[in-house]
Amino acid sequence: MALTLNHYSIRTTDMVATERFYVDVLGLTVGPRPPFPFPGLWLYRGPHTDVANAVVHVIGIDMNDPEGLKNYLGDRDIGSLHGSGAVDHVAFFADGLEQMLDHLAQMKVVPRQRTVPEIHLHQLFFDDPSGVVVELNYPTHEKYALDKKLAAASAA
Repeated sequence: MALTLNHYSIRTTDMVATERFYVDVLGLTVGPRPPFPFPGLWLYRGPHTDVANAVVHVIGIDMNDPEGLKNYLGDRDIGSLHGSGAVDHVAFFADGLEQMLDHLAQMKVVPRQRTVPEIHLHQLFFDDPSGVVVELNYPTHEKYALDKKLAAASAA
């Protein structure tokens, strides 16, 4: 399995200040983001045509409607979102989805799975022993091939 760092995510109640910092201090630019069920923005370090350049994902907390975020990534105590506690997750690009799912099952780790068709990614989320969320991003074609294989096996 190959892993390369994809992005890190920051959960915040102040998206304006967070955006201003990463744009003004680090020179990142705001670019396209899939229509997730919670506010946020993606900050890029290169052309917006390649989602691999979206190196910082800012996750906004909508105090009036937090359910989209809670349902997608899970709930967090707002009081804990300071310092390293504001880092929501670390994400890697990966390959070998079927092998990783088998490996996680053997290790008794149950991932939360999501597919983002707009950017052709299938995501696995799980927690490390310290509670840091790890996200693995696989090409959706691996997910579709696995679904097809499982459907054929169950039909046999």
